[in-house]
Amino acid sequence: MAPSDLTFGVFSDEAPWVLDDPAALAWREGLDEVRRATRAEVPALTTPRRVPPIGRMAVTLRHLGPAVATWWFGARRRGGPDSMGDLSRRLRLAAEALGPTYIKLGQIISAGRGVFPDVLVAEFERCRDQVPAEPFPVVRATVEAELGRPLHEVFERFDRTALAAASIAQVHTAKLRTGEEVVVKVQRSTVAPRVRADLAVLAWIAPHLVGRIPVTALANPPALVELFAETISEELDFRLEAENMLDVSAVLAELGQRRYVVPRPHPTLVTRRVLVMERLYGFAFDDLASMAEAGIDPADLVRAGMIGFLEGAMLHGVFHGDLHGGNLMVRDDGRVALLDFGITARFDEQRRLAFLRLMIGAMTNDVLTQLGALRDLGALPADTDLQQVSDDLGLEGPPIDPAALSADQLVDEVRRVVKALLGYGARLPKELMLYVKNLLFLDGAIATLAPDLDLIGVIAEVATHLTTTHGERLAAELGPVGIGAPGGLQVDLDGVKASLGVDPALEGFTYRDLQERRELIRSRLAARRS
Repeated sequence: MAPSDLTFGVFSDEAPWVLDDPAALAWREGLDEVRRATRAEVPALTTPRRVPPIGRMAVTLRHLGPAVATWWFGARRRGGPDSMGDLSRRLRLAAEALGPTYIKLGQIISAGRGVFPDVLVAEFERCRDQVPAEPFPVVRATVEAELGRPLHEVFERFDRTALAAASIAQVHTAKLRTGEEVVVKVQRSTVAPRVRADLAVLAWIAPHLVGRIPVTALANPPALVELFAETISEELDFRLEAENMLDVSAVLAELGQRRYVVPRPHPTLVTRRVLVMERLYGFAFDDLASMAEAGIDPADLVRAGMIGFLEGAMLHGVFHGDLHGGNLMVRDDGRVALLDFGITARFDEQRRLAFLRLMIGAMTNDVLTQLGALRDLGALPADTDLQQVSDDLGLEGPPIDPAALSADQLVDEVRRVVKALLGYGARLPKELMLYVKNLLFLDGAIATLAPDLDLIGVIAEVATHLTTTHGERLAAELGPVGIGAPGGLQVDLDGVKASLGVDPALEGFTYRDLQERRELIRSRLAARRS
């Protein structure tokens, strides 16, 4: 018989234990208050102190100071196309030397394409999250302190060598005394106080960086520190991560997205610094050879990923916030295992509805609806004149085809848009940045798995799915925003084609075609710099 918890979660069919009543799990008691308190702590963590932690400040300046100074008196003075690249590389190396907090900060920056310069984003995409594992005696001490028992009383086997070691935690495989194969996530022993000290340093430094080094566009340094604090503070309590696993699993189950599998957290072995979960098996997300051997269609996998990711955010306001190859496995049955829920985005109801309007406005090419949604998400100030923004940016006119512009025209247009947005006080809220980060991953996944996927066809397919599956709900929540028209959601495919620079008469446009257009734009910009 199928495990009973499959009625409310997308778990594996081979249950090592069954979560009959997730709401009654002892480690979930009081977590709503823990989550509220964690978020409420962010302003205190990001308010600059009169005097930052001196010791950590000294360490930070010892790494960042020479990096910036060397660039300032070297590549910056020489100018040319290598200046920003030199600064970006030095900042990335400094972040890696400073450890977990700065590595995580670098990864947040790497998600900000369009917010930060491309060269900075590209450099921080190389920021290594694989760091040396803590010695086993330290791991043992943490696990025993958190579980309140000697290791041998809980585990028949606990592998001393970490399966993976990252900036916040490391993962070990183990076997419980009751016989189940598990994965044990153990928080680094000093990471929580280190993160808080680093946030105090960053909060003190950030205001002094505004306008001084050219590494920001739509997000200024203080806003970036605030975003980072919101993201990392919840990662430090593994009970919240375990709850994220259950919530995302429940959302996917309710949506009928059974192409995904979420590991079950253990009913009792979850604490603030230790998370024991079901061990899942599979192969890498980009392993095309194994997919072919298992008879799995990569394009079908991509389509399911796009729909599942979009539905969870639009209809439930919850989605995995850190999609990348290391957090995904493909199982032999074609289902995708989602791993590592430390970063999970959660819209409150007001922001979920705003995000829903943003997505529907994009599909129907309704500019003012999109701008209003961005305002309600916090990307624009509450008193923004939306029509003025639209007029200033020329959003309601014919879309500009970047491939039709010269390099100079393209640079001028980008500068014009960024300057206008900065003038309006635009910024990128945490949830939107995580959404964009996931879109970038999906973009890369399409390039690897399904380069001949018809993008226009997929957009139409997604719209049809939303209308047929959720049309009644969308109409009730949105009213007449393209949903109530005869036939349901009226996607403006001509507008989509125009934004891509595609002839409206063209029926298909593949990802490979899009890549060719991007390469044309990149080559023009490279020629301009040289």
